[in-house]
Amino acid sequence: MIIFPAIDLKQGKCVRLFKGNLDRVTVFNDSPSNQALEFEKYGFKFIHIVDLDGAVNGVNINQNSVKEILQTIKIPVQLGGGIRDLATIEKWLKLGVNRVILGTVAIKNPDIVKEACREFPNQIVVGIDSINGMVATEGWLKTSNVGIIELAKQFEDCGVSAIIYTDINRDGTLLGADIEGTMKLTNLLSIPIIISGGISNIAEIIKIKNLKNPQIAGVIIGRALYDKKILIEDLIKLTF
Repeated sequence: MIIFPAIDLKQGKCVRLFKGNLDRVTVFNDSPSNQALEFEKYGFKFIHIVDLDGAVNGVNINQNSVKEILQTIKIPVQLGGGIRDLATIEKWLKLGVNRVILGTVAIKNPDIVKEACREFPNQIVVGIDSINGMVATEGWLKTSNVGIIELAKQFEDCGVSAIIYTDINRDGTLLGADIEGTMKLTNLLSIPIIISGGISNIAEIIKIKNLKNPQIAGVIIGRALYDKKILIEDLIKLTF
């Protein structure tokens, strides 16, 4: 199981949102590349990056910040936010991103996801963001009429590396992740699942680990790290 520290980018800065609300922003670092380097020095093996402005606008607004991160660190990066066509996927993979996260395009044009999996094997992740069980799009500003399970099942057997499942109502709240919902997904799908949203303390990480569910491929941690609810030195001591 991989522990992914999260770097969310807004206007070139490292921030966290509360329940995906773009008006409830906390800036944690003016230099995303310095933040990424700090995570690398602590011993994290993979970093999760989201271009929040890109997710809303459909193009990579914070691409300079992402490029700077890629030039600063050596550990792998997965990137999402505003990536909605094959050309952009290819661009980021060539620039050094290890895995691309597809969210809005997964519901609007799932065939692009499937084609991307064929062209870029083992490098495509689908981000499924949930509001009360329904899929949210456009940087969480819109809610579709498609259920998360309905969407996820479209990508069975097409080569998706993982699904990142985020319960938006928990994201940035420190109220705890939707472990029950995650387990339901693992029971219905064969695709590995990465848990995101609401992780609050080290005990919760240990609980997820002790589930010993091989389909849970990772956990994304954001605000709990920045607010020091989870101390990095304690997290690194755990064996994954």
